[in-house]
Amino acid sequence: MERKIAKDLLDIQAVFLRPNEPFTWASGIKSPIYCDNRLTLSYPNVRDDIEQGLAKLIREYYPECECLMGTATAGIAHAALVANILGLPMGYVRGGAKSHGRNNRIEGLVKPGMKVIVVEDLISTGGSSLECVDALKDAGCEVIGMVAIFTYGLPKATANFNDKQCSFHTLTNYDALIEVAVENQYIQESDLIKLKSWKENPNDESWMEK
Repeated sequence: MERKIAKDLLDIQAVFLRPNEPFTWASGIKSPIYCDNRLTLSYPNVRDDIEQGLAKLIREYYPECECLMGTATAGIAHAALVANILGLPMGYVRGGAKSHGRNNRIEGLVKPGMKVIVVEDLISTGGSSLECVDALKDAGCEVIGMVAIFTYGLPKATANFNDKQCSFHTLTNYDALIEVAVENQYIQESDLIKLKSWKENPNDESWMEK
């Protein structure tokens, strides 16, 4: 499944690899990869593989889950589709509280002690994802973990999730993706040096000179 999803993401151009023409992220980081998993929703076969895969992760690692919470906005659709497969309630966490009405940050029914899984599309450093975890904990939920489509596998993400004592599982990852990309001629094998160097420390732009 890991390699199949990786190839799907490359085939539908939800993920681009440009080791010799880096992207610039909003944070200013120069990156050889750009990911837009929203595109997966437009491809029914890919979408179905992803939702069934996320459901399988939850059944396997978090069988005690009582509710799914999507991250706004990219995780909402996936949370809804997976919740339908599992027959579970769902809701979502806003990036910030509403400025009108009840000023909710969490949309959907939450109860103290409810065992919740957060559904995300992409884990980079984990910062925004873990803000959702904090919001749910503040509301009294027991966040038992997170599932996502893809992770860059950055050391900073691992450290951030460990700090919050939050486990996570993904359908595929950066290491699998770059291997599949070489095999399917999306990139050259010589590009792997740059790609692996970037992952070790994205803030160090010397990877571009490898």
